[in-house]
Amino acid sequence: MSTPPSALLVAEDLRIDEGGFPACDGLALETAGERVLVLGAPRALLLASCGLLPVARGRLEVRGRSPLRAVQENVVASALLDPPLPPKWTVMDYATWSARLAGHGAAHAKKLAAQALERLQLGSSASNKLERLAPHARRAMVVAAAMATGAEVLVLEDPTGGLPEDVALTWGRMLVEAMTEKPWIVFAPRLPLTSPLTLGADEALVLGGEAGQTRLEAKGAPADLAPRAHRFVARMQGPLDVLAERLAATGIGLEIQGAQVIVDLGEGHSTAELLGLCGEAQVTVVELYPLSRALS
Repeated sequence: MSTPPSALLVAEDLRIDEGGFPACDGLALETAGERVLVLGAPRALLLASCGLLPVARGRLEVRGRSPLRAVQENVVASALLDPPLPPKWTVMDYATWSARLAGHGAAHAKKLAAQALERLQLGSSASNKLERLAPHARRAMVVAAAMATGAEVLVLEDPTGGLPEDVALTWGRMLVEAMTEKPWIVFAPRLPLTSPLTLGADEALVLGGEAGQTRLEAKGAPADLAPRAHRFVARMQGPLDVLAERLAATGIGLEIQGAQVIVDLGEGHSTAELLGLCGEAQVTVVELYPLSRALS
C-alpha cells in the first residue's frame, strides 16, 4: 500500500513575527483535506506558508516540509493577491519566467507555461502585455504563473477578493476547474457560501483570536460548519412572500430588513435545505453568510 501524503498544512505552537511584533502566536492546526480554505487567518500565516516570513517559534509544515524547503523543492507554489507585475512583459514571458525560476529548462518551461495559460483561459492573451490585462485577468495570470512551476500544491491568497460579484463568480468557477488535479490551500478573510471556492473545498479552517494570539475556532467541511451559526444574512431576488411561506412551513424563520433578509435556520436545518427551498420558490440567492462567521 502506498503511504498517504502528508497533511497540506500543519502548525504546532506557531509564532510568526512581522514588523517586530507577533502577528500569529500559539497556533496549532492540522488539515485533513486536499482542497482547503483557511479563513480569518492573519496574513502573516499566508506569507510564512509561502516561505516569505520565517517561523519565530514552533513548527509550520506544508506537505510535510518547512515552507522554504517546500518552495525550494518545487512542492509548493504560491500566488499572492495583486503583486507588482512587469508591465511591458507579455503573459507568456511571465509564465515562462516563473517556470524557469522553478528549475525547468527553456523548452519545458515554455511548454508548462502554455499549458497553464490554457487552463486559466489565457491562451489567446499569451502575447498581450501585462499592463493591458483586466484586473481579474491579471489575477489569473499570477495563478497561471504558479501553475507553470509544475508544483504539486498551490497556495493562493483569495484571487476573487474585491472583484464585482458576477466577475468573482465566473472567475471563481474557472479557477476551481483549472485546479481540479492539484491540491490547494486558499487563504481568505471570509468567503460567501455561494463562492465556487467554498463549494469546491473539502475542508475549511476558521481562525480567530486577538492581540497576536491565534487559535483554530472551527474545522470541517464548509457545508457542515456553516449551519452551526444558525442565523444568516442574505440578499435574495424573487418572490420573498412565497419563500417566506415555504420556510415557515418547515420551521425556518425569515425576516426582511430593507435590502437584506435574516434567515434563522434553527436546529436541524442546513444551508443546503435553505437553498433547495429558495430554488423551489424561484428565489435567487445573491449572497448568504453567517452573522458571526468568517465563512460568509
